[in-house]
Amino acid sequence: MRKVISIIILAVILFSGICPAQSLPDGNLAHTYSVVAHDAVTGEMGVAVQSHWFSVGSIVSWAESGAGAIATQSFVNVSFGPRGLDLLKEGNSAEEVLQSLIASDEGRDFRQLAIVDSEGRVAVYTGKKCIAEAGHIKGDNFSVQANMMLNNTVWHAMAEAYKDNFDEPLAERLIAVLEAAQAEGGDIRGRQSAALLVVKGESTGKPWEDRLVDLRVDDNSHPVKELKRLLKLFRAYEHMNAGDVAIENNNIEKALYEYKTAEMMFPSNLEMKYWHAVSLANIGMVEKAIPIFKQIFSEDNNWRILTERLPEVDLLKVEENDFRKIVEVK
Repeated sequence: MRKVISIIILAVILFSGICPAQSLPDGNLAHTYSVVAHDAVTGEMGVAVQSHWFSVGSIVSWAESGAGAIATQSFVNVSFGPRGLDLLKEGNSAEEVLQSLIASDEGRDFRQLAIVDSEGRVAVYTGKKCIAEAGHIKGDNFSVQANMMLNNTVWHAMAEAYKDNFDEPLAERLIAVLEAAQAEGGDIRGRQSAALLVVKGESTGKPWEDRLVDLRVDDNSHPVKELKRLLKLFRAYEHMNAGDVAIENNNIEKALYEYKTAEMMFPSNLEMKYWHAVSLANIGMVEKAIPIFKQIFSEDNNWRILTERLPEVDLLKVEENDFRKIVEVK
């Protein structure tokens, strides 16, 4: 790995006009494309990124409710993420934060940085030593940026995709932007990892509730495609959770709708089928639950073993004869 990095650095020196005596900045070589955005309707803020670099989401993408979303890339100055969020929380605008971070960094010529704050104000910077093709477009409540791309049309395609998918939820919109970048040629080196992070606009003081979507693909030959699949799976589990809440509120019709919707999205997912069946049994619909249990048990008998353990922890509340019907179904 050190040899590979040395070769890349040498290439940067040879082709970017850097004097060998000039030191390169500290930072990971996460050359990439990304988008930061604020949804003016919901207040949500998010960042999505793809790169031919391992685990790009762990260093490039940052977001926090009540503050904003940040993408720090090229020769990444990772500190721009947490420091930028702190400055935003102090009440600084996106532009003020960007100027402060860039001014303090001797490696600024090699950086690419994009920020959107909780009011939708956007600031973006592409250093003059970012590897071509590199550039950005700042739009209304969003910014797209890229470096080391196959061609200089990538960020234009990203901006158009953001606007063309304006009616989609923010997370799906950001995925569409990444897809457009890849379709336009993307990273000249190929692809490896991607990430998606969406937070609420206003902080509740409960970070575990404020972070709405947090998905990463750290190493995959088609990271954006896999990220899109994970987002769909995430949405399916949102329906599962909504079904559970409906059961708690004794809204059986809504619960069945939510469970069915989740199963239709991922019909091969036994977990979704299983808890749907358990919920049906718990509300007295054992006869409707049994065919579902039968299908699940036939595919993986471990679910039958799990079912036998549920009554003792009050997760399956049925009469003994109904319990026997369930666990002995063939």
